[in-house]
Amino acid sequence: MTHFDSFGLAPRLLQRIAEQGHTTPTPIQSRAIPEVLAGRDVMGLAQTGTGKTLAFGLPVVHLLSAQRNRPAPKAVHALVLAPTRELARQIESTLGTLTRGTPVRIGLVVGGASVHAQSERLAKGTDILVATPGRLIDHLDRGTVSLAHTRFLVLDEADQMLDLGFIHALRRIARMLPHGRQTLLFSATMPKLMAEIAAAYLRDPVCIEVAPPGRAADRVEQGVHFVPQGDKARLLESYLAAHRSELALVFARTKHGAEKLMKLLESWGFAAGSIHGNKSQGQRDRALAAFRAGELKVLVATDVAARGLDIPGVRHVFNYDLPNVPETYVHRIGRTARAGADGRAVAFCAPAEMDELRAIEKAMGLRIPVVGGAPWAGAAPAAAQAKGQPAAAARPARPRRPARASAPRRAA
Repeated sequence: MTHFDSFGLAPRLLQRIAEQGHTTPTPIQSRAIPEVLAGRDVMGLAQTGTGKTLAFGLPVVHLLSAQRNRPAPKAVHALVLAPTRELARQIESTLGTLTRGTPVRIGLVVGGASVHAQSERLAKGTDILVATPGRLIDHLDRGTVSLAHTRFLVLDEADQMLDLGFIHALRRIARMLPHGRQTLLFSATMPKLMAEIAAAYLRDPVCIEVAPPGRAADRVEQGVHFVPQGDKARLLESYLAAHRSELALVFARTKHGAEKLMKLLESWGFAAGSIHGNKSQGQRDRALAAFRAGELKVLVATDVAARGLDIPGVRHVFNYDLPNVPETYVHRIGRTARAGADGRAVAFCAPAEMDELRAIEKAMGLRIPVVGGAPWAGAAPAAAQAKGQPAAAARPARPRRPARASAPRRAA
C-alpha cells in the first residue's frame, strides 16, 4: 500500500492525517494497518521513529468510530499500554488528534497525576485508554476501571516494559481482559522474554518485521569519541558550541549526574534543561515543552527519555554515559533522524565503558566509526574492578587525547 486512502479508512481519518502532513505510509504502517483492520493479532517489530503509533492508532480509531455503542461507566473499549509517562502522553496526543470531531473518547492514566481526577474521568467510560502499567494496576485495585469489555489491547514498546520490570503487572492485567480481544504488540527489539509475552497475549499473530531487531535508524550518523571520564564535560561543551542553534539531547546514566551536568551547562551559557525520575511530572512536561519549542537547546535526560520523545527538530544525540543495556543505545539515538530528517549521534567512551561499547556494537552488528580519540588499550573490565582485582592502567592505543577544538563536523 503506497497511500493511506488505499486502506479503506474513514474520510475524516484521512483528512486528519493529511492535516498532519502524512501522505505516504511507512513500511510498518503499510503492513500492519490492513492486518489490524482484518481482525488479526499483530506482532510488529520496527526500529524507533518509524510510525508505530499510527500503525495501530489509525485502524483502532477507524474500527471504534464505526461502532455505535458508547462505553459503559468505568468500561474501556481499547487499552494501550506504554512503559513511560512521556510515551503515554505522546500516544494520547496523537490519538486525540485523530479522534478530533468524533465521539471517540480518549483517556490517560499515568503516575504523577491526581488519581481522584483520573477516577472521575474513568467513571464516564472510555473508548481508548492510554496507560502505564503501574498506574493502571492502581485503578484496577480501586475498582475505578473495568477491562471486562475491552476489545483491543495494544502493547507499545513492549521490550522496554520488560526492561522496567513490568512483567508481573502485565500478567495481572492480562487476566482481567476478555479472551476474545484483538492484541497488537509493537517493539523495536526482541528480547527472550518477548516470546513468553507473545504466547500469553497473542492468538495466531501475524509477525511483521520491517527492520532487524537492534538495528539503528538508517539516517542516524553515528560516531564514538574516546575520552577520559573527567574530560567528558569539556568535550560536550565543544560539540554543543559548534551547533548552538540546533536541538541536542544528552543522555546521562543517573538522575544526580543528569541534574549536575545540566547545571554545569547552564553555567557555561547554554539554554539547558533536564528530565529524570527526581523531577515532578509538571517539571518534566514543562522542560519537554520548552525543548520542543526551541526555548531550550539542550535537554539532559536519563533513559526516561530514551523512548516516547517524538521531536523532529532534534539534530544531535550525545551519549554522555554509555547505557548498560545495549538495546537502550538504539532507542536513545532514535530520538534524532525523526520524520525522515537526518541526525547525528556521538557516544563518549571512557576506559571503564569499553565493555558497554563492545556490547552495543555486537547487538547492532556493526562497528561505530571513531570520530575522536583512540580505542582504550588495557582498560580493565568493570567486573574485575568491582571485585577489587588490580587493573592495568587505561591508556589510549596511540598517544592522542581529545581536544576541545576537535568539534565534530556538521551533520549533512
